[in-house]
Amino acid sequence: MYEAQTEAAIKQRMLDAVPSDLNKTEGHFIYDGISPAAIELALAYIEMDRIIKLGFAQTSYGQYLDYRAGEHGLTRKAATKATGQVTISGANGTVVPVGSIFATGAGVQFATTAEVTIGAGGSIAANVEAVLAGASGNVPGASITAIPVSIPGVTAVTNAAPTTGGTDTESDVALIERLLEKVRLPATSGNSAHYLQWAKEVAGVGDAKVLPIWNGAGTVKVVIIDSNKQPAAADIVQDVADYIETVRPIGATVTVASATGLNIAVTATVTLEVGAVLADVQAAFEASLTDYLKSIAFQKDYVSYAQVGVLLFDTPGVADYSGLTVNTGTANVAVGDTEVAVIGTVVLSV
Repeated sequence: MYEAQTEAAIKQRMLDAVPSDLNKTEGHFIYDGISPAAIELALAYIEMDRIIKLGFAQTSYGQYLDYRAGEHGLTRKAATKATGQVTISGANGTVVPVGSIFATGAGVQFATTAEVTIGAGGSIAANVEAVLAGASGNVPGASITAIPVSIPGVTAVTNAAPTTGGTDTESDVALIERLLEKVRLPATSGNSAHYLQWAKEVAGVGDAKVLPIWNGAGTVKVVIIDSNKQPAAADIVQDVADYIETVRPIGATVTVASATGLNIAVTATVTLEVGAVLADVQAAFEASLTDYLKSIAFQKDYVSYAQVGVLLFDTPGVADYSGLTVNTGTANVAVGDTEVAVIGTVVLSV
């Protein structure tokens, strides 16, 4: 809005206002006296432009966006902690206290949520929770193998399955989306928009679908995905169910469920550019495919075969490709109402 209010433009207006019979050339008193003021006024216009943008949801950010959302009763969702289970090995009778710390090789730490005792078999399963909230707590199986603080009697630890449910603090983009959704889709008396709003208010929820009368009159099904646009963990599903139960209209029968992951498998033969390494190309393609699947989660009812081809062709190091299949076919892949597309097996060969 104030792009034209540059230091040069302001300075010129000020010089034009000085009588012409006075010396206004650079290096003389009037010019040198005006210059610092022009700089400060230009900076003030920059701040004024920023203030105007902060006043509108679409261009606001950070704590100022929190203020705008707060005017409509919305609060930025906090990060959630990943949870899972580890198998602890050691001497029979060893007590592993609640809060015992285990970690991955990269230093992601987890704490036990209850005291357990190793039995005669030499091992015991224990539930763990990430020490820090966020998506970084979602680690693959067999990755929690370190014991940062020695526990007498404990010799080893591992996790057979990945940890899940860790989500980052709600981003500005996601909060703006929720704010505009609330303003543009009036939620009243338990209509579909109301259930959508309630579900998306819960920490860890990235999006939701509402299926009215899904199992007869008076029934509502709410299907959710987490903030990583993946199937939601059981504790997030339960949190949504518990919250909706406190606000739903009397008489409604509500079912909350996670979307089912639809694995998207891709195979192709690629021609590499000179100097390109297949492993690096595959990693880059998998990253871009993951981002694409996140962008269409609960937004489109199919995975585009053509778009996957574009992603592959645009991957750094790829000169050309052939034999592309998506879920063993060469057509779009349908995504059901209760499904979310997630990356499956990717096999690129030369």
